[in-house]
Amino acid sequence: MQEIATETAVTERGAAAPAASGLRAQVETLERRLRQRDDQRRAMLHIMGDLNEFNKRLANQRKAMIHIMGDLRETTAEMQRREQELRDKQEQLVQAGKLATLGELTTGVAHELNNPLNNTGLFVGNAIDLIELGAPDKGAIVRELRHALQQVGKATEIISHLRTFGRAAPVSREPISVKQVIDRALALMREQLRLREIEVMVDLGSEETVVMANPIQLEQVFINLFTNARDAVADSPRKAIRISSSVGPAAVEVAFADSGPGIPPGLEQRIFDPFFTTKEVGKGTGLGLSITYGIVKEHGGMISVVSPPGEGATFLIYLPLASADTSETSAP
Repeated sequence: MQEIATETAVTERGAAAPAASGLRAQVETLERRLRQRDDQRRAMLHIMGDLNEFNKRLANQRKAMIHIMGDLRETTAEMQRREQELRDKQEQLVQAGKLATLGELTTGVAHELNNPLNNTGLFVGNAIDLIELGAPDKGAIVRELRHALQQVGKATEIISHLRTFGRAAPVSREPISVKQVIDRALALMREQLRLREIEVMVDLGSEETVVMANPIQLEQVFINLFTNARDAVADSPRKAIRISSSVGPAAVEVAFADSGPGIPPGLEQRIFDPFFTTKEVGKGTGLGLSITYGIVKEHGGMISVVSPPGEGATFLIYLPLASADTSETSAP
């Protein structure tokens, strides 16, 4: 009996051993899974920590970006304000140059006005004489008075032109004939040039060249060039100014050539600098060519000068042509 009991106990221990081993394996597996989960949890916590740090840095960067954008807006606004101030100063400078030009034109304009005023007086005087003499022909009196009105119209046109040129130019641009603007500039300068016995030759061809421009500003460009050429030929044996043009596919080139002594070597670029002048003290402001350069550049064009020794100076102005659509609206 004792042997049977011993065998039974041994059998039970043998059966319990695998069960205990399996249980330990399960416990080890569970512990391993728990450790893995702990590692995953720690990794997740680490990732969460990194994400929080990243979010903090991102928030700081966003604040910095907002601050930079605010500074950029302020800088942009300041730049726009300064650009507007610069444009205002440039417009004031252009206007000052225009008024200075008008001052120089006064003598010539006075002579221009003398002719129609004298003619008006003559025609009115003739009409008065006919009336006092009791002339039976009323038609002769009417003709004299109509002639007088025509002369008044000429004087009015001259004064109107001066007023238009003298006022501040609007910023708008329109299709304008280059020939028309040059003719208007020459109309103001003609008497000055005639009194100085300066020969003017204009060869702009038969084709009507139209550009998009501000007519008053463009007229100022040509008056400045006429004035510059007038002064350049003052002491020359032959006093002559020649204006010509050539038209390309996209631009027109207008050449102002004079028979003066030319520009000293090395000064071809400096003559466009503000307040630079080769004239004697008191005989030039040094603004004419600088203003001319600024106006041409604002119109999308270019101006340059060539001055071969002993051949005078030629100013070349390049202006973009108006498109076909806008050319049709140009004044005749």
